[in-house]
Amino acid sequence: MPIVTSAPTRIDLAGGTIDIWPLYLFHPGAQTLNAALSIRAHARIETRSDDRIVIHSRDIGATVEASHWTELRDRRELRLLSLLCHFFEARGITLTTESESPAGAGIAGSSALNVAVCAALAQWKRTHYEPEALLHIAMNVEAQTIAVPTGLQDYRPAMYGGIAALELEVDGVRRVPLHVDAAELERRIVLCYTGEPRNSGTNNWEITKRHIDGDAFVFECFERIRDTAAAMRRALTAGDWPAVGAALAEEWENRKRLAPGVTTAAIDNLIGRARDAGATAAKVCGAGGGGCLFCYGPPERQAAIREALNASGARLLDFRVERNGLTRG
Repeated sequence: MPIVTSAPTRIDLAGGTIDIWPLYLFHPGAQTLNAALSIRAHARIETRSDDRIVIHSRDIGATVEASHWTELRDRRELRLLSLLCHFFEARGITLTTESESPAGAGIAGSSALNVAVCAALAQWKRTHYEPEALLHIAMNVEAQTIAVPTGLQDYRPAMYGGIAALELEVDGVRRVPLHVDAAELERRIVLCYTGEPRNSGTNNWEITKRHIDGDAFVFECFERIRDTAAAMRRALTAGDWPAVGAALAEEWENRKRLAPGVTTAAIDNLIGRARDAGATAAKVCGAGGGGCLFCYGPPERQAAIREALNASGARLLDFRVERNGLTRG
């Protein structure tokens, strides 16, 4: 029987980028908040009659083949998938992947795919990993792929689903599920793809280097990001929806201070149109510079916000907050 897995993507509500080691160690109380999305990534493994490894990405229509897993270490095409097959010493399989997320969307599509593929390959190899151990593999292989440090938050929504805080402390990282009315949050968010893909690895690495090099301005930005995440958590758990919007607006202002490329003229235009239609806050998902944008506002203004974004050329994405994380079928 084929091995089939899938994992959800996410929107980052507050506290992004501070989850890159070791940045959070310099900001006591650091945390990130995110919600898993029903926009999922999928992996399928089928056994072959020979020992070859065939990797196929339906998203980009690319295929990589190898006669032995050792050949995959230096493959540049489908780099993440090749390195995962190399780590798990795959043989005699066809791995097929597909993502419901647009390319470069900033909603952690690569991390969701990473988790789904890790789970599928572990099942193929008949090796049990505890969830956090599997996430550790996913994180390290992704760092090998993009050649810069990765954040910690994106793998948790993919594994566990739901709405959660990731508390980043000296003695460890703890995922804490948040008791939030997911349906009420959904009613206040419009998600769209701006049409501009982005490269989070590059943006985040530049910011990380500036922080490590002692840039006082960047340090202060992260202090604000930490404090805004705490305010967002209080508002979410209290069901104080106006306060959630205020924290989200502050989060976007903090994020734009980090680097000039976080926003673009096209993004600013979309946010302006959404605000004119009744949105009280908006932010780009992930590191910024393109990808997905989500707008927040009263439920009665959602139709107008959707119409304004659609009329401005954005691609609307239907979603729900995903309660389930990694699935194996």
